[in-house]
Amino acid sequence: MTHRIVVLGAGYAGLAATVVLAARSRRRADVSVTLVNATDRFTERLRLHQVAAGEQLADLRLPELLAGTGVALEYGWVTGLDPAARTVRLDDERELGYDTLVYALGGVADTTGVPGADEHAYALGGRHEAELLAHRLGHGGSVAVCGSGLTGIEAAAELAEQHPGTTVTLLGRTEPGEALGARARGYLQGALRRLGVGVRTGVEIVKVLPDAVALAGGETVPADVVLWTSGVRGAPLAAVAGLAVDAAGRIVTDTALRSISHPDVYAIGDAAAIEQGYGMLHGSCQSGMPTGVHAARSILATLTGATPPRFRFGYYHTTISLGRGDAVVQFTRPDGAPRRLSLTGRAAVRYKETVSAAPWPTYRRMIRLPGTGSIWPRGGRYTR
Repeated sequence: MTHRIVVLGAGYAGLAATVVLAARSRRRADVSVTLVNATDRFTERLRLHQVAAGEQLADLRLPELLAGTGVALEYGWVTGLDPAARTVRLDDERELGYDTLVYALGGVADTTGVPGADEHAYALGGRHEAELLAHRLGHGGSVAVCGSGLTGIEAAAELAEQHPGTTVTLLGRTEPGEALGARARGYLQGALRRLGVGVRTGVEIVKVLPDAVALAGGETVPADVVLWTSGVRGAPLAAVAGLAVDAAGRIVTDTALRSISHPDVYAIGDAAAIEQGYGMLHGSCQSGMPTGVHAARSILATLTGATPPRFRFGYYHTTISLGRGDAVVQFTRPDGAPRRLSLTGRAAVRYKETVSAAPWPTYRRMIRLPGTGSIWPRGGRYTR
Protein backbone atom coordinates (compact mmCIF):
# COMPACT_ATOMS: atom_id res chain seq x y z
CA MET A 1 0.00 0.00 0.00
CA THR A 2 1.23 3.50 -0.88
CA HIS A 3 0.68 6.26 1.67
CA ARG A 4 -0.69 9.21 -0.29
CA ILE A 5 0.41 12.65 0.90
CA VAL A 6 -1.35 15.57 -0.76
CA VAL A 7 -0.15 19.17 -0.26
CA LEU A 8 -2.67 21.92 -1.04
CA GLY A 9 -0.99 25.17 -2.07
CA ALA A 10 2.51 25.97 -3.36
CA GLY A 11 3.17 29.10 -1.37
CA TYR A 12 6.16 29.53 0.93
CA ALA A 13 4.91 27.00 3.48
CA GLY A 14 3.40 24.47 1.07
CA LEU A 15 6.45 24.36 -1.14
CA ALA A 16 8.76 23.98 1.86
CA ALA A 17 6.71 20.98 3.01
CA THR A 18 6.74 19.51 -0.49
CA VAL A 19 10.47 19.72 -1.08
CA VAL A 20 11.30 18.21 2.34
CA LEU A 21 8.83 15.38 1.78
CA ALA A 22 10.33 14.79 -1.65
CA ALA A 23 13.93 14.87 -0.41
CA ARG A 24 13.36 12.54 2.51
CA SER A 25 11.05 10.02 0.82
CA ARG A 26 12.55 9.76 -2.67
CA ARG A 27 13.79 6.23 -2.01
CA ARG A 28 10.54 5.05 -0.44
CA ALA A 29 8.19 3.22 -2.79
CA ASP A 30 5.46 3.22 -0.15
CA VAL A 31 5.05 7.03 -0.09
CA SER A 32 3.71 9.31 -2.83
CA VAL A 33 3.64 13.11 -2.76
CA THR A 34 1.20 15.23 -4.78
CA LEU A 35 1.26 19.02 -4.88
CA VAL A 36 -1.93 20.86 -5.85
CA ASN A 37 -1.71 24.48 -6.98
CA ALA A 38 -3.86 26.80 -9.06
CA THR A 39 -1.11 27.25 -11.69
CA ASP A 40 2.41 26.04 -12.43
CA ARG A 41 3.89 29.36 -11.23
CA PHE A 42 5.34 30.11 -7.81
CA THR A 43 4.10 33.46 -6.53
CA GLU A 44 6.47 35.47 -4.37
CA ARG A 45 3.83 36.96 -2.11
CA LEU A 46 6.41 39.12 -0.37
CA ARG A 47 6.89 40.93 -3.68
CA LEU A 48 3.27 41.44 -4.70
CA HIS A 49 3.48 45.13 -3.82
CA GLN A 50 6.11 45.35 -6.57
CA VAL A 51 3.74 43.71 -9.06
CA ALA A 52 1.03 46.16 -8.01
CA ALA A 53 3.43 49.02 -8.75
CA GLY A 54 3.95 47.70 -12.28
CA GLU A 55 7.29 45.92 -11.86
CA GLN A 56 8.22 42.61 -13.50
CA LEU A 57 9.29 39.70 -11.28
CA ALA A 58 11.20 36.53 -12.05
CA ASP A 59 9.11 33.82 -13.69
CA LEU A 60 9.51 30.91 -11.27
CA ARG A 61 7.92 27.63 -12.38
CA LEU A 62 7.11 24.62 -10.21
CA PRO A 63 7.89 21.89 -12.80
CA GLU A 64 11.42 23.23 -13.17
CA LEU A 65 12.03 23.17 -9.42
CA LEU A 66 10.47 19.74 -8.81
CA ALA A 67 11.84 17.94 -11.88
CA GLY A 68 13.22 14.55 -10.92
CA THR A 69 11.84 14.60 -7.36
CA GLY A 70 8.92 12.23 -7.98
CA VAL A 71 6.36 14.84 -6.86
CA ALA A 72 3.14 14.71 -8.89
CA LEU A 73 1.81 18.14 -9.84
CA GLU A 74 -1.92 18.78 -10.15
CA TYR A 75 -3.24 22.18 -11.27
CA GLY A 76 -6.62 23.59 -10.27
CA TRP A 77 -8.51 25.56 -7.66
CA VAL A 78 -9.54 23.58 -4.57
CA THR A 79 -13.32 23.86 -4.24
CA GLY A 80 -14.13 21.18 -1.68
CA LEU A 81 -12.68 19.02 1.06
CA ASP A 82 -14.26 15.88 2.54
CA PRO A 83 -12.26 14.82 5.62
CA ALA A 84 -14.45 11.77 6.22
CA ALA A 85 -13.86 10.38 2.72
CA ARG A 86 -10.33 11.84 2.63
CA THR A 87 -10.86 13.48 -0.73
CA VAL A 88 -10.16 16.88 -2.26
CA ARG A 89 -12.30 18.29 -5.07
CA LEU A 90 -10.91 20.61 -7.75
CA ASP A 91 -12.72 23.15 -9.91
CA ASP A 92 -12.88 20.77 -12.89
CA GLU A 93 -14.69 18.21 -10.68
CA ARG A 94 -11.66 15.97 -10.31
CA GLU A 95 -11.29 14.28 -6.92
CA LEU A 96 -7.98 13.40 -5.33
CA GLY A 97 -7.75 10.91 -2.49
CA TYR A 98 -5.28 11.24 0.36
CA ASP A 99 -4.10 9.48 3.50
CA THR A 100 -2.38 12.58 4.88
CA LEU A 101 -3.26 16.12 3.83
CA VAL A 102 -1.10 19.23 4.20
CA TYR A 103 -3.38 22.29 4.10
CA ALA A 104 -1.32 25.27 2.92
CA LEU A 105 -3.86 27.40 1.08
CA GLY A 106 -2.81 30.56 2.89
CA GLY A 107 -5.16 33.39 3.77
CA VAL A 108 -7.35 35.94 2.03
CA ALA A 109 -7.71 39.67 2.64
CA ASP A 110 -10.13 40.23 5.50
CA THR A 111 -12.66 42.59 3.96
CA THR A 112 -15.61 41.27 5.96
CA GLY A 113 -15.66 43.86 8.74
CA VAL A 114 -15.97 47.09 6.72
CA PRO A 115 -18.83 47.73 4.28
CA GLY A 116 -17.70 48.38 0.73
CA ALA A 117 -14.18 46.96 1.17
CA ASP A 118 -14.96 43.81 -0.78
CA GLU A 119 -16.72 45.68 -3.60
CA HIS A 120 -14.54 48.76 -4.03
CA ALA A 121 -11.03 47.95 -2.75
CA TYR A 122 -8.15 46.09 -4.34
CA ALA A 123 -6.12 43.57 -2.33
CA LEU A 124 -2.79 41.76 -2.70
CA GLY A 125 -4.18 38.25 -2.46
CA GLY A 126 -2.35 36.97 -5.51
CA ARG A 127 -0.49 37.87 -8.66
CA HIS A 128 -3.64 38.40 -10.74
CA GLU A 129 -5.11 40.84 -8.21
CA ALA A 130 -1.82 42.74 -8.04
CA GLU A 131 -1.69 42.95 -11.83
CA LEU A 132 -5.24 44.34 -11.93
CA LEU A 133 -4.17 47.07 -9.52
CA ALA A 134 -1.08 47.82 -11.63
CA HIS A 135 -3.27 48.22 -14.72
CA ARG A 136 -5.59 50.60 -12.87
CA LEU A 137 -2.71 52.68 -11.55
CA GLY A 138 -1.50 53.15 -15.09
CA HIS A 139 -4.41 55.56 -15.52
CA GLY A 140 -3.26 57.79 -12.63
CA GLY A 141 -5.24 59.13 -9.70
CA SER A 142 -4.93 59.15 -5.92
CA VAL A 143 -4.45 56.02 -3.80
CA ALA A 144 -5.55 55.28 -0.23
CA VAL A 145 -3.73 52.34 1.39
CA CYS A 146 -5.89 51.02 4.23
CA GLY A 147 -3.81 49.41 6.96
CA SER A 148 -0.56 50.68 8.48
CA GLY A 149 1.00 47.26 9.07
CA LEU A 150 3.99 45.90 7.18
CA THR A 151 2.09 45.14 3.97
CA GLY A 152 0.54 48.59 3.92
CA ILE A 153 3.89 50.29 4.55
CA GLU A 154 5.68 48.39 1.78
CA ALA A 155 2.83 48.93 -0.68
CA ALA A 156 2.54 52.67 0.05
CA ALA A 157 6.29 53.20 -0.34
CA GLU A 158 6.48 51.17 -3.57
CA LEU A 159 3.50 52.89 -5.17
CA ALA A 160 4.80 56.35 -4.25
CA GLU A 161 8.25 55.60 -5.66
CA GLN A 162 7.07 54.01 -8.91
CA HIS A 163 4.25 56.54 -9.50
CA PRO A 164 5.70 59.86 -8.32
CA GLY A 165 2.77 61.85 -9.71
CA THR A 166 0.26 59.87 -7.67
CA THR A 167 -0.99 61.00 -4.25
CA VAL A 168 -0.56 58.08 -1.82
CA THR A 169 -2.14 58.18 1.64
CA LEU A 170 -1.54 55.51 4.30
CA LEU A 171 -4.45 55.09 6.73
CA GLY A 172 -4.34 53.06 9.94
CA ARG A 173 -5.08 52.77 13.62
CA THR A 174 -1.41 52.65 14.61
CA GLU A 175 1.66 54.58 13.53
CA PRO A 176 3.81 52.88 10.85
CA GLY A 177 6.53 50.75 12.40
CA GLU A 178 4.97 50.82 15.85
CA ALA A 179 6.59 47.49 16.82
CA LEU A 180 10.10 48.57 15.77
CA GLY A 181 12.77 50.09 17.95
CA ALA A 182 12.99 53.88 18.10
CA ARG A 183 15.85 54.20 15.58
CA ALA A 184 14.28 51.93 12.95
CA ARG A 185 10.82 53.45 13.46
CA GLY A 186 12.15 56.96 13.02
CA TYR A 187 14.03 56.00 9.86
CA LEU A 188 10.94 54.30 8.39
CA GLN A 189 8.69 57.27 9.02
CA GLY A 190 11.31 59.62 7.56
CA ALA A 191 11.50 57.46 4.42
CA LEU A 192 7.73 57.66 3.97
CA ARG A 193 7.93 61.45 4.21
CA ARG A 194 10.76 61.57 1.64
CA LEU A 195 8.64 59.51 -0.73
CA GLY A 196 5.71 61.86 -0.28
CA VAL A 197 3.42 59.33 1.41
CA GLY A 198 0.75 61.02 3.48
CA VAL A 199 0.18 59.21 6.78
CA ARG A 200 -3.02 59.33 8.86
CA THR A 201 -2.97 57.30 12.09
CA GLY A 202 -5.43 56.84 14.90
CA VAL A 203 -8.25 56.55 12.37
CA GLU A 204 -11.06 54.03 12.12
CA ILE A 205 -12.24 53.14 8.63
CA VAL A 206 -15.99 52.56 8.64
CA LYS A 207 -16.78 52.28 4.92
CA VAL A 208 -15.10 52.09 1.51
CA LEU A 209 -16.87 54.12 -1.17
CA PRO A 210 -16.27 54.02 -4.96
CA ASP A 211 -14.21 57.23 -4.73
CA ALA A 212 -13.32 57.67 -1.05
CA VAL A 213 -12.70 56.08 2.34
CA ALA A 214 -15.12 57.04 5.12
CA LEU A 215 -13.72 57.44 8.63
CA ALA A 216 -15.44 57.37 11.99
CA GLY A 217 -16.66 60.85 12.86
CA GLY A 218 -17.95 61.62 9.39
CA GLU A 219 -14.71 62.56 7.57
CA THR A 220 -13.95 61.08 4.14
CA VAL A 221 -10.57 60.71 2.43
CA PRO A 222 -10.93 61.04 -1.37
CA ALA A 223 -9.29 58.24 -3.35
CA ASP A 224 -9.54 57.09 -6.94
CA VAL A 225 -8.05 53.75 -5.90
CA VAL A 226 -8.27 51.96 -2.54
CA LEU A 227 -5.83 49.19 -1.57
CA TRP A 228 -6.95 47.05 1.39
CA THR A 229 -4.12 45.61 3.52
CA SER A 230 -5.85 45.54 6.89
CA GLY A 231 -5.89 41.96 8.08
CA VAL A 232 -5.92 38.40 6.71
CA ARG A 233 -8.26 35.53 7.45
CA GLY A 234 -8.45 31.88 6.44
CA ALA A 235 -10.42 30.89 3.37
CA PRO A 236 -13.85 29.43 4.27
CA LEU A 237 -13.01 26.01 2.82
CA ALA A 238 -11.69 24.56 6.09
CA ALA A 239 -14.66 25.68 8.19
CA VAL A 240 -17.16 24.43 5.60
CA ALA A 241 -15.42 21.05 5.65
CA GLY A 242 -15.91 20.82 9.43
CA LEU A 243 -12.33 21.32 10.58
CA ALA A 244 -11.84 23.17 13.87
CA VAL A 245 -10.95 26.79 13.09
CA ASP A 246 -10.40 29.95 15.11
CA ALA A 247 -12.27 33.25 14.81
CA ALA A 248 -10.17 34.18 11.77
CA GLY A 249 -10.98 30.93 9.94
CA ARG A 250 -7.54 29.38 10.46
CA ILE A 251 -7.19 25.67 11.26
CA VAL A 252 -6.36 25.13 14.93
CA THR A 253 -3.35 22.84 15.30
CA ASP A 254 -1.61 20.79 17.96
CA THR A 255 2.13 20.96 18.68
CA ALA A 256 2.94 18.76 15.65
CA LEU A 257 0.86 21.12 13.40
CA ARG A 258 -1.98 18.60 13.03
CA SER A 259 -5.59 19.71 13.03
CA ILE A 260 -6.98 19.21 16.54
CA SER A 261 -10.21 17.84 15.02
CA HIS A 262 -8.74 15.82 12.12
CA PRO A 263 -5.22 14.56 12.90
CA ASP A 264 -4.64 13.32 9.33
CA VAL A 265 -4.74 16.99 8.24
CA TYR A 266 -1.71 19.22 8.87
CA ALA A 267 -2.12 22.99 8.62
CA ILE A 268 0.77 25.35 7.96
CA GLY A 269 1.56 28.94 7.07
CA ASP A 270 -1.19 31.57 7.02
CA ALA A 271 -3.85 28.85 7.02
CA ALA A 272 -2.95 27.66 10.53
CA ALA A 273 -3.60 28.98 14.03
CA ILE A 274 -0.35 27.99 15.77
CA GLU A 275 0.02 28.85 19.44
CA GLN A 276 3.46 29.57 20.88
CA GLY A 277 4.50 30.51 24.40
CA TYR A 278 4.49 34.22 23.50
CA GLY A 279 1.18 34.13 21.63
CA MET A 280 -0.23 33.26 18.22
CA LEU A 281 2.20 32.91 15.31
CA HIS A 282 1.58 35.58 12.69
CA GLY A 283 1.80 34.77 9.01
CA SER A 284 5.02 35.56 7.15
CA CYS A 285 7.65 33.88 5.01
CA GLN A 286 9.88 33.94 8.10
CA SER A 287 7.54 31.64 10.02
CA GLY A 288 5.72 29.98 7.12
CA MET A 289 8.63 28.04 5.67
CA PRO A 290 9.62 26.50 9.04
CA THR A 291 6.01 25.34 9.56
CA GLY A 292 6.21 23.54 6.22
CA VAL A 293 9.51 21.89 7.13
CA HIS A 294 8.19 20.83 10.52
CA ALA A 295 4.95 19.40 9.13
CA ALA A 296 6.92 17.31 6.63
CA ARG A 297 9.16 15.96 9.39
CA SER A 298 6.15 15.26 11.60
CA ILE A 299 4.44 13.29 8.83
CA LEU A 300 7.52 11.19 8.08
CA ALA A 301 8.14 10.58 11.79
CA THR A 302 4.56 9.38 12.23
CA LEU A 303 4.90 6.98 9.29
CA THR A 304 7.81 5.27 11.09
CA GLY A 305 5.93 5.08 14.39
CA ALA A 306 7.92 7.87 16.04
CA THR A 307 6.43 10.73 18.04
CA PRO A 308 6.72 14.01 16.10
CA PRO A 309 8.58 16.79 17.90
CA ARG A 310 6.90 19.90 19.25
CA PHE A 311 6.99 22.91 16.92
CA ARG A 312 8.75 25.90 18.45
CA PHE A 313 9.51 29.07 16.56
CA GLY A 314 11.36 32.25 17.45
CA TYR A 315 11.42 35.38 15.32
CA TYR A 316 14.79 36.78 14.34
CA HIS A 317 14.09 39.97 12.42
CA THR A 318 11.47 42.22 10.82
CA THR A 319 12.39 43.29 7.29
CA ILE A 320 10.56 46.13 5.50
CA SER A 321 11.26 47.39 1.98
CA LEU A 322 10.79 51.11 1.33
CA GLY A 323 10.94 51.12 -2.44
CA ARG A 324 13.74 49.55 -4.47
CA GLY A 325 16.68 51.37 -2.93
CA ASP A 326 15.76 51.60 0.73
CA ALA A 327 14.71 49.34 3.60
CA VAL A 328 14.66 48.81 7.34
CA VAL A 329 15.68 45.64 9.20
CA GLN A 330 14.85 45.36 12.88
CA PHE A 331 16.46 42.44 14.71
CA THR A 332 14.14 40.94 17.30
CA ARG A 333 13.89 38.64 20.27
CA PRO A 334 12.15 35.29 19.69
CA ASP A 335 8.79 36.82 20.70
CA GLY A 336 9.15 39.59 18.09
CA ALA A 337 10.12 42.37 20.53
CA PRO A 338 12.80 44.67 19.07
CA ARG A 339 16.46 44.35 20.00
CA ARG A 340 18.78 47.34 19.90
CA LEU A 341 20.35 46.34 16.58
CA SER A 342 18.83 47.49 13.29
CA LEU A 343 19.91 48.16 9.71
CA THR A 344 18.76 50.94 7.39
CA GLY A 345 19.34 52.08 3.83
CA ARG A 346 21.41 50.06 1.37
CA ALA A 347 22.76 47.71 4.06
CA ALA A 348 19.17 46.81 4.94
CA VAL A 349 18.31 46.31 1.26
CA ARG A 350 21.20 43.86 0.79
CA TYR A 351 20.30 41.97 3.97
CA LYS A 352 16.63 41.71 3.06
CA GLU A 353 17.33 40.47 -0.46
CA THR A 354 19.76 37.87 0.90
CA VAL A 355 17.66 36.34 3.67
CA SER A 356 14.00 36.74 2.91
CA ALA A 357 13.02 38.12 -0.47
CA ALA A 358 13.90 35.17 -2.73
CA PRO A 359 13.48 31.67 -1.17
CA TRP A 360 13.86 29.84 -4.49
CA PRO A 361 17.58 28.99 -3.94
CA THR A 362 16.67 27.67 -0.47
CA TYR A 363 14.14 25.25 -1.97
CA ARG A 364 16.79 24.03 -4.40
CA ARG A 365 19.22 23.33 -1.55
CA MET A 366 16.53 21.53 0.43
CA ILE A 367 15.82 19.20 -2.48
CA ARG A 368 19.51 18.34 -2.87
CA LEU A 369 19.98 17.53 0.83
CA PRO A 370 18.07 14.33 1.74
CA GLY A 371 18.09 15.14 5.46
CA THR A 372 17.62 18.91 5.06
CA GLY A 373 19.16 19.13 8.51
CA SER A 374 21.47 21.98 7.54
CA ILE A 375 18.52 24.27 6.73
CA TRP A 376 16.59 24.15 10.01
CA PRO A 377 17.34 22.29 13.25
CA ARG A 378 15.66 19.12 14.39
CA GLY A 379 13.31 19.45 17.31
CA GLY A 380 14.70 22.80 18.42
CA ARG A 381 13.62 26.37 17.90
CA TYR A 382 13.21 27.37 14.28
CA THR A 383 14.46 30.77 13.15
CA ARG A 384 14.77 32.29 9.69
